[in-house]
Amino acid sequence: MKRYLLSFLLLALMTLGACSSDNQPKPNGEIEATVKRVIDGDTFELSDGERVRMIGVDTPETVKPNSPVEPYGKEASDFTKKLLTDQKVTLIFDVEPRDKYERLLAYVYLSDGTFVNEKLVRDGYARIMTIPPNVAFADLFLEAEREAREHDRGLWGLEDSKSKAKPAKEKDEASAGSNQTPQEQAPPEGKLIKGNINSKGEKIYHVPGSANYDRTQPEEWFATEEEAQAAGYRAPKR
Repeated sequence: MKRYLLSFLLLALMTLGACSSDNQPKPNGEIEATVKRVIDGDTFELSDGERVRMIGVDTPETVKPNSPVEPYGKEASDFTKKLLTDQKVTLIFDVEPRDKYERLLAYVYLSDGTFVNEKLVRDGYARIMTIPPNVAFADLFLEAEREAREHDRGLWGLEDSKSKAKPAKEKDEASAGSNQTPQEQAPPEGKLIKGNINSKGEKIYHVPGSANYDRTQPEEWFATEEEAQAAGYRAPKR
């Protein structure tokens, strides 16, 4: 009788362990899930209520409190809604499965193998946003963004139209980060390093106190030089 009781208890414990861990995010693990609704171009909610933020990408804002809808934000949000709503997806995690807001951080794959994070960048719906230690696909995303920029896809087409409307001298100065007023926006909390892309497509970061820092218009913000370097930026040569 004891043997049967022990066997039953062992089976119950194994079953409980499977139920409690199967759907829990683990570093470098993966889970299957169903998308309930899309919140923004890079964020969505699962059928169990969990919110997911896609790793490595940043689409223009549409739902940020007290902020206007950013250019191409609606297009990015609509694209993600069409792609993910009610779809079964595979979520693959990197080193850190959650952010400080307790959202899941994931690489997202559709059942046909489409890598959603990469597609958003390559089709011009998102910029890259690399935050260590989740950098497994940083190089792939950087290559996808370069392709989107070269072909003026999505939001890059909007920016290209604006730059073509400027005189050549003004374009060069804006790209070099000189003689320009930074956008009227406060840096994200804890991120003071400015990332700028010049007219040659070179990604350069500027730390507070450096020669061109105050005149540089940031395209991305970083907390550390290592973070900027991981996103493909380099320090200025002078």
